[in-house]
Amino acid sequence: HGKQAITSLRHFMAGKSEAEIAAEFTRLEQIEATETAGITALPGAVDLLNHLNKVGIPWAIVTSGSMPVARARHQVAGLPAPEVFVTAERVKRGKPEPDAYLLGAQLLGLAPQECVVVEDAPAGVLSGLAAGCHVIAVNAPADTPRLADVDFALDSLTQLSVAKQPNGDVVVLRKT
Repeated sequence: HGKQAITSLRHFMAGKSEAEIAAEFTRLEQIEATETAGITALPGAVDLLNHLNKVGIPWAIVTSGSMPVARARHQVAGLPAPEVFVTAERVKRGKPEPDAYLLGAQLLGLAPQECVVVEDAPAGVLSGLAAGCHVIAVNAPADTPRLADVDFALDSLTQLSVAKQPNGDVVVLRKT
């Protein structure tokens, strides 16, 4: 879904106290951070991120997950370490608001329009667009709002090609 867990809990636990919601969040966070069987990287993700590192293109992970959940799943998936890791605790407003991607761009030392967001969740697509980033939707649901506004809509990361030009410009292409 791409939204912060606490936001979803507040929605589904309407009428409950903040203490009850916080207790449920802590319980769910523990489960999500420890029960990682079946967590794998998307096809092409490890190769893409290793390529970005090899050619010197900075990248970040920007997630609605909490730090314990994000770190555990990142490690289990076998992804390389990002230069920047933005999690739910680092922003006041989660996706679909632009805050997380704006922070990611700032921490990378880039303007949002210099960043490419790769997203699979509707809230993340909206967040990236609201931040003013280029957005590539990967395996996003067909009914994702503003899907027509993304730069590319792909079925898999294996369809993505990234190159760094001699002048430092980065080119992102869709493989056909």
